Amino acid sequence: MPTASYIPVEVVDTTNLSEADWLNHRRAGIGGSDAAAVMGVSPFTTTRDLYYDKRGIHPALPDGANWVAKRVGHALEDLVADIFVVKTGLKVFQIKKMFRHPLHEFMLADVDYFVELPGGKRAILECKTANYNTQYKWQDGAVPLNYELQGRHYMAVMNIDTVFFACLFGNNEGEFVYRKVERDHDQEADLIEQEQFFWEEYVQKGVEPPYTESGDLVLDSIKRHYGEADADAPAVHLSSFFALKLEAYLAFSEQKSALAKQLRELENAMKQAYAPVADVMGTSCAAVCKCGGTEYTVTFKPSCRTAIGKDKLERLKLLHPEIHEEYAETTESRRFAVVRKNM
Repeated sequence: MPTASYIPVEVVDTTNLSEADWLNHRRAGIGGSDAAAVMGVSPFTTTRDLYYDKRGIHPALPDGANWVAKRVGHALEDLVADIFVVKTGLKVFQIKKMFRHPLHEFMLADVDYFVELPGGKRAILECKTANYNTQYKWQDGAVPLNYELQGRHYMAVMNIDTVFFACLFGNNEGEFVYRKVERDHDQEADLIEQEQFFWEEYVQKGVEPPYTESGDLVLDSIKRHYGEADADAPAVHLSSFFALKLEAYLAFSEQKSALAKQLRELENAMKQAYAPVADVMGTSCAAVCKCGGTEYTVTFKPSCRTAIGKDKLERLKLLHPEIHEEYAETTESRRFAVVRKNM
């Protein structure tokens, strides 16, 4: 149900605020870009990472996020807003201040732009840039969930009923979309409840939230927090609680092996099926087959990849160590394995 009228509280003027001071203010509460992480649906960060940030716990390794994409997104905000104005005819403006919800003081908002609507009302405009290949996330009027939650957070803090999202995928206005999302007080109440729980039960009490996100995201978070592997560190003794996790891992591993065997058999069967066709084609990269009312178009195109073989790489390291040192990159990956032994 609709919330009573209220006015957001001004926290700080951000016009000349340094990035360090701005980050410190953000750590004093939950911002719109934090909402998806609180809800466990962020594609970029875990709830545990957000907890570390709010508690001022710095990771052992630097954030592996694409800093170029972040810089580009920030640099093109004004352009995205300009395209939105051209497309809609609406007027936009900025208020360079950070705001706080007057009732839920842990909720902060630092809005990109505001929109003047007919009749004197205001809306929020969030400006985004994205990779061209992510356009599918915006199909059929959709808004990526992490952005939608950010907008709902801002509507709650600012007591505004409409948020627009504008996203640029390329370098022309044909690669631009905008979406309109209206306030939903039931969804807003759920979001506020989750944010309040995260803030009061985890951040304020200093309790680490559990990992609930996808495996890759969690493992990246663990590596970033603890740092590189230490081969000399003593073995960790796990409690019996983890036996269930290890048994689950072994069961999944067996399923994966069985599926991998099936996949190899299917791939071999496919090759046996098309081998006679390849034999007839010879060096040709295309073929056509007509049978009754059906026509089959076949392509058998080569793909080339240039790489330095392991033996030649060793020779390069031996004969030209300075070149090897300049271009070789070392990355760490860790292989998890479990061996079961009945006692």
